[in-house]
Amino acid sequence: MTLRFFALAAMAGLSVAAAGPLAAETVRYGATLSGFAQVPPNEGAGTGTVEATLDSETNAFTYTITYSGLTGPAVAAHFHGPAAADANAPPVIGMKDTASPISGSAVLTAAQVEDLKAGRWYFNVHTKDNPGGEIRGQIVAQ
Repeated sequence: MTLRFFALAAMAGLSVAAAGPLAAETVRYGATLSGFAQVPPNEGAGTGTVEATLDSETNAFTYTITYSGLTGPAVAAHFHGPAAADANAPPVIGMKDTASPISGSAVLTAAQVEDLKAGRWYFNVHTKDNPGGEIRGQIVAQ
């Protein structure tokens, strides 16, 4: 049937290109971190940003997080999911070094990629004064 389709298309003067594999794409993600975005919110002065990319072919997720103005040193920092902006979730990727700036990478599972694409991941930084998280931001495609 495929050959017949191409033969009919050629007789009709149509150009038909063979479909090949989709090209890999790098998608940018980001977030603005604040105490207001925590669940529940806090009034801390801390702020930060997340800049990340996802390679659609390899599922390689690369990130850089910067923050400042916390009530004390960061004691933990994580990507969490899946969760909407008004909910909490368990950590998905933990940071070994929590000093700003934080950089790293991970290879995500297919389920993690789907949650990330759907906006169901967030990043937060925890301190001694705010063990549930001092600043947070929902990760979204840029």
